[in-house]
Amino acid sequence: MKAVRFHAHGGPGVLKYEEAPDPKPDSDEAVVRVRACALNRLDIWARNGLPNVEIALPHISGSDIAGEIDWVPEEEKEFRRGDQVIVNPGLGCGRCEKCLLGRDNQCRYYTIIGYGTDGGYAELVKVPRRNLVRKPEGMGFEDAAAFPLVFLTAYHMLVTKASLEAGETVLVLGAGSGVGSAAIQVAKMNGAEVIATAGGPEKLEKAKGLGADHVIDHRRQDVLAEVRRITGKRGVDVVVEHVGKATWDGSVKALAKGGRLVLCGATTGAEVVTDLRYVYNRELTIYGSYMASKGELLKVVELVSAGRLRPVVDSVFPLEKAAGAQSKMEGGGHFGKIVLKV
Repeated sequence: MKAVRFHAHGGPGVLKYEEAPDPKPDSDEAVVRVRACALNRLDIWARNGLPNVEIALPHISGSDIAGEIDWVPEEEKEFRRGDQVIVNPGLGCGRCEKCLLGRDNQCRYYTIIGYGTDGGYAELVKVPRRNLVRKPEGMGFEDAAAFPLVFLTAYHMLVTKASLEAGETVLVLGAGSGVGSAAIQVAKMNGAEVIATAGGPEKLEKAKGLGADHVIDHRRQDVLAEVRRITGKRGVDVVVEHVGKATWDGSVKALAKGGRLVLCGATTGAEVVTDLRYVYNRELTIYGSYMASKGELLKVVELVSAGRLRPVVDSVFPLEKAAGAQSKMEGGGHFGKIVLKV
């Protein structure tokens, strides 16, 4: 099969479009013929290399996969060859207490397809059969690849962790990112007032198009000052934080008394300073959020199928141009998801 792999860590130039061995599945696995695979920031972190994280080389990235089943064992009851599917990107052991309670994202051995295993930057990928999910009927493969991981993350952050209620105010940082564009929609679906940040007029207009009630240009405006102005100095009930060091202090200070900050990433750095007196005096809550359960993904698929949430695709690249696609992501000029067509 053809695949994009890297044999050493480094910049986009280490990505090689080349022949790779076809996957050899076990009896509890299936093989999916990939039709589209969306990029995630995780792909870049894996390519660059992370401290204390060992990735077997050569490696195939790609966590958001849509395609057709190429092979399943005869004993498989639900799926057959040719069925159109998306892939649940999370991998739990399937046997521990957390997995059996439906909290597989808290499994001790949890990892993500395309990070802890080979992923979807390839013509074929093997995945556990329990990770197969039917693709929403009538949806194209590019759109189907664009929603699982980011909507799963946004839903878990706002609904499961923050218990968002109608009428509350949410600050969504980085509206142009996959998580940001998904979080705006999840927040609006749950009746919240949304303040979104992005860089530049074009992205701000797109954020409004997704339902943002107020937008802030973080390149030329003071985000914290604008949040206080918009909320009459009250602050927001929930902050969707995935930027990290560059925004952390402002995110904490943007919260109203009793507010909740939900954190799923640290793109600009993980080392931050927090005045704990501010946290306990205002009774703030900080939630860590990492992916979500398969049950939550099934709920997201239901909402997408019903048209209540919609994927946001910025651009589509052919598989062999994966290096260019990752360069575009690193440049930060996109809004929504960048997708590889296989």
